[in-house]
Amino acid sequence: MKILAGNSNLPLARAIAGYLELPLTDASVRRFADEEVFVEIHENVRGEDVFVVQPTSFPANDNLMELLICIDALRRASAKRITAVVPYFGYARQDRKPGPRTPISAKLVANLITEAGADRVLSVDLHAGQIQGFFDIPTDNLYAAPVMAADILARNGAKDITVVSPDVGGVVRARALAKRLDNAPLAIVDKRRDKPGSSEVMNIIGDVSGRACILIDDIVDSGGTLCNAAQALLDGGATSVTAYITHGVLSGGAVARVDGSALTELVITDSILPTEATNASKVIRVLPIAPLLGEAIRRIADESSVSSLFD
Repeated sequence: MKILAGNSNLPLARAIAGYLELPLTDASVRRFADEEVFVEIHENVRGEDVFVVQPTSFPANDNLMELLICIDALRRASAKRITAVVPYFGYARQDRKPGPRTPISAKLVANLITEAGADRVLSVDLHAGQIQGFFDIPTDNLYAAPVMAADILARNGAKDITVVSPDVGGVVRARALAKRLDNAPLAIVDKRRDKPGSSEVMNIIGDVSGRACILIDDIVDSGGTLCNAAQALLDGGATSVTAYITHGVLSGGAVARVDGSALTELVITDSILPTEATNASKVIRVLPIAPLLGEAIRRIADESSVSSLFD
């Protein structure tokens, strides 16, 4: 088994390799003067089970090309099996046609990864479960809920906690976390989104009065939804609001927006490399997921069950 890292999130790749007690594969992933991506693998990978760690976060197109070219280089070097480890799957929010003459870009990216030569895909909290069906190769979708639940219980316990979904579409995810928190009560924020990146909270479904609310979602991008939801929950009588989000995209002025919001804390994983602004924030905390990914990689290599990680 070998671990190959792209440039998207080198600290995460090193942490995974450290968990598995393996060195990262010696390779160069660099740019020519015109920004073309060039990959050269400096050690033999013939007949090896290789895992390429590369989230396709910002800049999404550059990181996606790095992933594709790494896979192609491994295929041409006769690797036995190539697994694309994509903790954050870029373009996942384009999983359907929201209007006429629009693309389904998540399916296109799935085709690109497959055609490049990947034999398997490993990701974390895909934006929509049906994206697994976009691939014609085995796909493992890991869940960050066990890591989050352990952190919540270690810091707060399960007493007086209500798990809150920031929209109707995230109820399944919120229910799964609530089940791990001794079947904590569930609430839903009913909101109307007028345009991408903006939302207006309408009301709260469920009783949050006197409760410590845990907002759970897969992606925080502009932060507008979270900040509006946190204020609405406090207005509804919540004692505090903490958000647990798997993928901290945090584009534009999102970090400043979170810092100035009613959120007590925003906890994200390191599926995306945290920016300097994220690291400097006093509200945002980063939760490591290398052990989760490392254990899943070990089980895939050993041909043992991955789903039992979440039993």
